[in-house]
Amino acid sequence: MKRITALTAFLMSLCALANSQTKTGLHLLKQHKINSDGGWDYISIDPVHQRIYVSHATQVNILNTLTGDSVGFIPNTTGVHGIAFATPFDKGYISNGKLATCTVIDLSNYKVLKQISVGQNPDAIFYDDFSKNIIVFNGRGASASIINPVSDKVIATVDLGGKPEAGVSDGKGTIFVNLEDKNEIVAFDAKTFKIKQRYKLSKGEEPSGLAIDRINSRLFTVCSNKLMVVLDAKTGKEVAMLPIGDGSDGVAFDPAYQMAYSSNGDGTMTIVKEFSASKFEVLENIKTAPGARTLAIDPRSHHIFMPTADFSAATTAGKRPQRVPKTFRVLEIGK
Repeated sequence: MKRITALTAFLMSLCALANSQTKTGLHLLKQHKINSDGGWDYISIDPVHQRIYVSHATQVNILNTLTGDSVGFIPNTTGVHGIAFATPFDKGYISNGKLATCTVIDLSNYKVLKQISVGQNPDAIFYDDFSKNIIVFNGRGASASIINPVSDKVIATVDLGGKPEAGVSDGKGTIFVNLEDKNEIVAFDAKTFKIKQRYKLSKGEEPSGLAIDRINSRLFTVCSNKLMVVLDAKTGKEVAMLPIGDGSDGVAFDPAYQMAYSSNGDGTMTIVKEFSASKFEVLENIKTAPGARTLAIDPRSHHIFMPTADFSAATTAGKRPQRVPKTFRVLEIGK
């Protein structure tokens, strides 16, 4: 046996430390418990009021982004999916899948202002800063409802020709949305609401989450066959295909770090680095928790928030694992 010198021991300890840390330095920082039960979907960050909005069964839970403390909730949002913020109007919009409505709230005090009827099974929702409208994607309705936040009325309905999932805006007048059942991304005009282009995915199946790098005009879509596809938003050309974890339902892009994050239901998060408009690489897959399949980034702290709960093992073949009561929580990932 060779003698280990002090210098060798020191170098070995440095290697062990490096191996124990992730390449990006991202890891689980905190877990914020929420005392209610039921399923969940999207999570959204209101950076102005520093609030986290979590869709949860028949309500939306609201947490403080700095402390994780509960500050309120919005009731009667049956089948809730997503939350969007029309910041210039200090209003929030919640898509209620089973009610075919959107709940309008005051972001300052969380009071409900109005209920708006939209299409069947409203799901993903976001505020378009170009047109200054709320865009609601109706799953079973295969359409998008356009809400004017001044009048809080639906001013147009866009027939998408398939089941929409997540959508984004390029900030210049074009809206993009995944069609899960068509394996394509549809682009439509934010002012005229006319379909402009359809980008067929060559290998990506059942696209769900969608994000955009506006500066480099790159779309990031995550698919059920464990692929992240990067496309040129202007032409639809597929620039890269990257392996991700299983069960992804969300992706977010952080322009400050030039990274795309895929939240995978298998209990991992895939981190993709954008080195240039044509070069993308998977840096690593970090551990999160099973069921954490959606996410949101706080643009102030650059922390990533992901809702999930514990699951018990399925006792009958073919049945899905069951949620463990009183375990719902939000994971906070950061450096």
